[in-house]
Amino acid sequence: MLDRLRSWHPAVSQERLILLASLFFALVSNGPFWRASYALHPGNLLFGLALSGLLITANAVVLSLLVWRWSAKPLLTVLFFSTALAVHYMSTYGVYMDADMVRNVLQTDARESRELITPGLILPLLVHAVLPTLAVWRVRIVPRRMIRTAWIRPLFIVGLLVVGAGSVLLASADVASMLRNHREIKYLATPLNYLIGLEQNLRSNSPIKRAPKTPIAQDAKAGPHAPGARPRLLVLVVGETVRAQNWGLNGYRRQTTPELAQIGVVNFPDMHSCGTSTEVSVPCMFSRLGRRHYDEKEIRSEQSLLNVLDGVGIKTLWRDNQSGCKGVCEGTAFESVADAKDPGLCADGRCMDEVLLKGLAEQVRLTPGDRVVVLHQLGNHGPSYFQRYPGNFRTFTPPCENPELGNCPREQIVNAYDNAVLYTDHFLARAVHELQAMDDYDTALIYVSDHGESLGEKGLYLHGVPYAIAPAEQTSVPMVMWFSRHFALDRGLDTRCLAERARQRTDHDVLFSSVLGLLQVTTSAYDPAQDVFASCGTPAARA
Repeated sequence: MLDRLRSWHPAVSQERLILLASLFFALVSNGPFWRASYALHPGNLLFGLALSGLLITANAVVLSLLVWRWSAKPLLTVLFFSTALAVHYMSTYGVYMDADMVRNVLQTDARESRELITPGLILPLLVHAVLPTLAVWRVRIVPRRMIRTAWIRPLFIVGLLVVGAGSVLLASADVASMLRNHREIKYLATPLNYLIGLEQNLRSNSPIKRAPKTPIAQDAKAGPHAPGARPRLLVLVVGETVRAQNWGLNGYRRQTTPELAQIGVVNFPDMHSCGTSTEVSVPCMFSRLGRRHYDEKEIRSEQSLLNVLDGVGIKTLWRDNQSGCKGVCEGTAFESVADAKDPGLCADGRCMDEVLLKGLAEQVRLTPGDRVVVLHQLGNHGPSYFQRYPGNFRTFTPPCENPELGNCPREQIVNAYDNAVLYTDHFLARAVHELQAMDDYDTALIYVSDHGESLGEKGLYLHGVPYAIAPAEQTSVPMVMWFSRHFALDRGLDTRCLAERARQRTDHDVLFSSVLGLLQVTTSAYDPAQDVFASCGTPAARA
């Protein structure tokens, strides 16, 4: 038997290898796709056959453009392993592999990657990657002259398209209905989903196309200070993966924000994110465009709110305990504390968020004048919620202490998540106390989470579902504000009025104009309709 396996080297043409790989991808490595699509028409055999033909054809057409004799084996090996990972994470967490999710993967750092490598990967890698890879490397690809390939390959692709079209005719109405009304299902079809997402990301981030960011608000001017007034310090805390549903100040069944409740902050209970991932939300919230005029290409090609502030002399600093500022701080001061060596706050390559406050006051005072500091939290970054808080915040027990969330009861997942929210509450309260102690500044703090998180509702975990179909758990986020007494007096800010305004529906779009208005920066880019302070005593910031 072993001798027969050792001598097994079947000869195949390039096109036959492409068909076999396409068949394997379609029928073996597309569990999430088949579960989602067949749920629309259970028991419909013709629909299943039509969809099989369409998926095999689509895979084969794409592979026909990529797989050639000398590239076939290494390329298919990469695709088998990439597909195994994609299928595992889509099945485990219910994520969709669209261009935004592919961008998230490309931006994942080594620390995040380590947390996602678990024993649960062994079986998917064996079935979807190791076995087919071994088979591919045993076959012998029949050599042929390039001139023959030049006419065989186009005919092969035409034949595929004819077969694919014929397959669709078996249940054209059902297939068309699915593609029209459930477009998100296409993001479950591997390897097409991540190959298309990768191409879109490479095209939009091409070094050839990359150019300096377009300046905005070039007419911006900083308003005058009253004689003898202290400089202002605004701290913007960008939270990570905290959802509004588990925020104590919003009326959650658990008090996950006890320290903020004692301090007294302005809470926005009906706040909504611009996206369902950090890669989308962070650039969007610091952009003049926001969700209402969302254009990813334009947002990423323009300067941000921080550049406008820097340009009028309000120096900014981005302090990061995550994976960067996503282009928002390009051209402005940036400091990463993710690799700090503080033994009390850092272990195993990760630091608790309180490291963001270390030396903050000293850092601010190095540059005179008004300052804006952004603190980018690690927050509730999943799936390892249990690693986001110190042991003394293990309040809700027992917590899930396994990154394979499917191996924990939902109650334990929520316990770990809520403990991390509790630690964010403590971190924000500590930040406020630090600001209260800086009596040489008029200080204020704004906290807003970048996006929410699914904790098993509808079988979904984590985040990143395409925005059009994203559940409220991934788009509803908390936002709170705090102002020192001197800051509010100097700005003529009516905090009672602001508390009334906070009850209205709000979204990330307000950040750009609200910060400009709060700091009295005048510019034609300012929109008073998007300034939450406009009706509460802050002068308009129009040029």
